[in-house]
Amino acid sequence: MDLQILYEIQKKLIKKADYLKKKRYIYKKINWNLKSIGILGQRGVGKTILMLQYIKEHYKNSDKVLYISLDNPFFNTISLFELAKLFEQYGGEHLFIDEIHKYENWSAHIKSIYDSLELKVVFSGSSILKITKQNADLSRRSIIYHLENLSFREYLSFTDTLNYEEINLNTIINNHVQIANDISNKIKPLKEFKNYLVYGAYPFIIEGQDMYHQKIIQIINLILETDLTYINPININQIRKLKKFLFLLAVNVPFIPNITDLANATQISRPKIYEYMNYLEIAKIINCIRSKEKGYKIMSKPEKLFMQNTSISYALTSEVDIGSARESFFVNQIKNFYAGQKQFLDESIYVSKKGDFLVNNQYTFEIGGRKKSFTQIKDISDSYIAADDIEIGFNNKIPLWLFGFLY
Repeated sequence: MDLQILYEIQKKLIKKADYLKKKRYIYKKINWNLKSIGILGQRGVGKTILMLQYIKEHYKNSDKVLYISLDNPFFNTISLFELAKLFEQYGGEHLFIDEIHKYENWSAHIKSIYDSLELKVVFSGSSILKITKQNADLSRRSIIYHLENLSFREYLSFTDTLNYEEINLNTIINNHVQIANDISNKIKPLKEFKNYLVYGAYPFIIEGQDMYHQKIIQIINLILETDLTYINPININQIRKLKKFLFLLAVNVPFIPNITDLANATQISRPKIYEYMNYLEIAKIINCIRSKEKGYKIMSKPEKLFMQNTSISYALTSEVDIGSARESFFVNQIKNFYAGQKQFLDESIYVSKKGDFLVNNQYTFEIGGRKKSFTQIKDISDSYIAADDIEIGFNNKIPLWLFGFLY
């Protein structure tokens, strides 16, 4: 086991990652001094770059840090714990482990490293399904951070269009006119927002638009064809049915699921439909939004289904309905914002009886275009319209794009 080879690989990766100067929103929120940290998120959101950026910034050419990626077949032949032990014996202090889900019985090795060695460990995983399944073993030892897709605010930063601080929901509601005015004096928010909906959810947009949607399709295929098998053995015919299910979701306006119709259209049984919807939501491919009454029933029928972000919708079809895209964007940004609040129960957003969504059990939102009226929510306190195609709002009508500055 030659550590020098691993150091050389690390050096090349850090140099290769130099092109990305921007840091994801979670970088400053992670307590890097903890003994064991997990960074989880969908493929493509920037977990690898995040770790390499930290190594470069804090360790430079030090041999006290080591980054390894377990997608290298070499690691199938060695013990992860023994490698960590050897690294510590040679003066190692901080071990970064990428693609942890690709190592058999990985959680037992992380547990042993934590219990037996003095190393600090940061591990990341793209296969959210398997990590979620094994996370119970690590709950007392590892602090888990979830990295979500780019917000509209981050997209503007990554494309060198605008650098702006995060704005929490209460501040947006109470000061949206002033904030929107300030931002509109610096950029054309409507133009940038339209681009974001199509190309904005993943950091690899900085590599250009040409292959952007193709990369998303590759991500979806890897999740369906590789990650899903970690949870439940699934044959190729079922995967084809799931792809059909996702396409149906992408082209509908917005999708209000009829489980019987879905089962008939995809030839997936009703119980499996519920099961797969749950898996696809954990894998960050779809968002299932329920009413408050059904919010605690994971296997209940959602009131609405959305693609997890609008980039996925546009990668799957050019026939994306603008109304669905607007709601999908709003749901995505709200859920991602509250995901960072570490709530015991996720009550960030429900389908509302009046209006479209109930947010944080307090605010009712109706989503629409610039002419959207308050008719449906006029008698509800704390009710607002999130309106597309307006730069600056008025009173309780807030520009939809502004909710992209939450994180």
